[in-house]
Amino acid sequence: MLILDSAMRLEEALADNPALPCPPDIRAMQEFFPVRYYSFDGNLHEGQIVVDKRLVSDIARVFIAMEREKFPIASAIPVSDAKIAWSDDVSMDLNNTSAFNYRPITGGGMKVSAHALGQAIDINPRLNPYISRAGVVSPSGAVRDTLKPGTILEDSFLVRLFDSLGWEWGGWWTDRIDWHHFEKRL
Repeated sequence: MLILDSAMRLEEALADNPALPCPPDIRAMQEFFPVRYYSFDGNLHEGQIVVDKRLVSDIARVFIAMEREKFPIASAIPVSDAKIAWSDDVSMDLNNTSAFNYRPITGGGMKVSAHALGQAIDINPRLNPYISRAGVVSPSGAVRDTLKPGTILEDSFLVRLFDSLGWEWGGWWTDRIDWHHFEKRL
């Protein structure tokens, strides 16, 4: 039985963030497509991802591998969905796997995130939190437990696959740790 987690239409998935409108040229580079994954209930689910058109085959390969390995994903719902409303904090708190989100980099500033270009994906952020230089954990209250399913480990098939496709993992960073984050700047 396939459980549908997200059934947005293209215009909904690529709708503008009212707080920070996306330039038309960046929006035109995004592609929206369905992905399948096993969730924590043990059932096969279908969600949706928005990512830079040039990275669709990479992300499709990753989701095929996660499905084959039964690596659990809580959900894959575009951040433009009404229950997330473009909030990175809400998406992370829901343990939602997402890619495109037109927003600045974490920690402030005006520089846009790789997510703003559709060139990054966050996987199970509640299980694989971001930890700032000062030790602040995001999402709030998240705990990284390497024994829990859905946690990304350095020697995992997931890290090896992303690396073979030319993606960088935030778990390798030394100035901060972003266990859930993978990016491929084009």
